[in-house]
Amino acid sequence: MSRLFGERIMLREYRREDLEHMRKWVNDPKVVDNLSDVFLAPQTLNNTEDFLESILKGENRNNFNFVIADINTEEYFGQIDLFNLSWKNRSAEIGIVIGSKENRGRGLGSEALKLIQEFAFNRLNLNRLVIEVHSYNTRAHKCYLKSGFKEEGRRRQAYYMHGKYCDTIVLSLLKSEYEEMKSRFS
Repeated sequence: MSRLFGERIMLREYRREDLEHMRKWVNDPKVVDNLSDVFLAPQTLNNTEDFLESILKGENRNNFNFVIADINTEEYFGQIDLFNLSWKNRSAEIGIVIGSKENRGRGLGSEALKLIQEFAFNRLNLNRLVIEVHSYNTRAHKCYLKSGFKEEGRRRQAYYMHGKYCDTIVLSLLKSEYEEMKSRFS
């Protein structure tokens, strides 16, 4: 898998040394409360090592996993993945995380989304990308809308966090919408 280059970041392969950066956020409630239920239980070092090892071995060939890294130093900022690929339907889901607080709010996630959209639509020939966000995560929701995703529905009270139920918002982007968006900015 080749690297993808933006203005400030690159999407690169995972490396063993990324483990120390991943360990900094996998048990941080401010990060994992926005992610899947995989992170409800504390993540042991072995959990994180097993996850990283499965990516390094390429065990799931239907996923495309990238590290979001500094374009010059290749320093780890976070992760972005395409998963649940359906080649028949030409669709995939996106998961994204920016690990450290100091790197959030800098537009790194938006840039990573642009790179993964280009990869998905123009290299993999996908037609549809899906991303989900919990309704309390307004920063991510705004980022996804800004990146061209359209809200297609809500799973009402589908997620429980901190004593309350919240909606899970499902957003998608079609290849035709991506091409239209890209032509407006060209």
